[in-house]
Amino acid sequence: MEDIFKNYEKTIKKKHSVNFTPKYKEEFRTSVNKTLFVAIAEKTVEKLGWDLVFKDENSVEAKRKEKSLGVERWTEAITASYEYGNVVVKSESLGNEMWDVGRNSKRVKLFIYAYEETLKTFDRQSLNELEKEIEKKNNWDDYVIPESLPQPIKGKEPNILIPIVGGLIIPLILGFAIAFISVKGMYFIGLFEFLVATAIALTMKQLIKLSNFTDFNKLQYILAGMILLIYFSNQYFQYEIILNENNYDRIGFCEFLKLRFSQGLTIKNLNTGWIGLIISWILQLGLTGLFVYLKIISILTKYAIERVPVEVVDFAYYHFVKEKTEEEVRNELAKKGWTDKINQDEVFEAIGGFQSATELNRIK
Repeated sequence: MEDIFKNYEKTIKKKHSVNFTPKYKEEFRTSVNKTLFVAIAEKTVEKLGWDLVFKDENSVEAKRKEKSLGVERWTEAITASYEYGNVVVKSESLGNEMWDVGRNSKRVKLFIYAYEETLKTFDRQSLNELEKEIEKKNNWDDYVIPESLPQPIKGKEPNILIPIVGGLIIPLILGFAIAFISVKGMYFIGLFEFLVATAIALTMKQLIKLSNFTDFNKLQYILAGMILLIYFSNQYFQYEIILNENNYDRIGFCEFLKLRFSQGLTIKNLNTGWIGLIISWILQLGLTGLFVYLKIISILTKYAIERVPVEVVDFAYYHFVKEKTEEEVRNELAKKGWTDKINQDEVFEAIGGFQSATELNRIK
């Protein structure tokens, strides 16, 4: 952050916000049009040292990063939206705090001040030049069509069978591991769901690479089945471990589950009954599902982007910007050696991957 803004930040009178998600907003008027507003707001974010995570024709979104105990994390999300010369600036806390100690108001007031100071550095002529520059950039007018593109690796036909087989084997291994830990009394709700989700994500990452299968809609069903199988097999393996370790007579798995229900869930000498047991199972499924969902989206996005050279993605995206149809873009790719439909589909998925990466950054 530039010194002028650091000094101004120290003078800001904070307004505290208390809420489940603390936030603060203010409005101001600007004399420039929306194209110039976005351009100047982007420069403002850069001067403040924030991370720009999204922009469109009417708004910019940024996140402020802070270092604590050697770890950097985003602390506030700041959005500035333009409508007919009126600008709404909002800052929202990203942690689990309920009291922002006035931080959100400081971000909003600092942004407004920095925006106005940045705008002052432009006269009418430089604003006109900036607008032309932005329009050229948005229209990709400076893009030079390359004479050739990196050639594709022979496309591998997506094979859903590999994720399905892996989705049957991995849950049984994880189910046994959880059962063993649970029987030993070392299970912690929240931590182990995160670890299970991480294990699923890491194995699915390899299965996706082996299979080249990236259809997220179908993968969701496989992942849901994996999670259910993990926790069902966990109960069965607990049943087997308890019987074998204590030399109990075999009572049947259904009878074992009935006993579990009758005993309920005990937390620090408090027996929550069968209701507590059911709630704990729902939490297990829900938390694991949430963690897996976020991790798999990130993995698929990264895989889709990495398997296609960026020059090819830019080439295809340029033609989309010039309002060519999908079939026309396929023809342009074919002229450059990308004739296989599988490879062309991967290019389109890579374009979607960049858009998904932007959306992931915007998650609050």
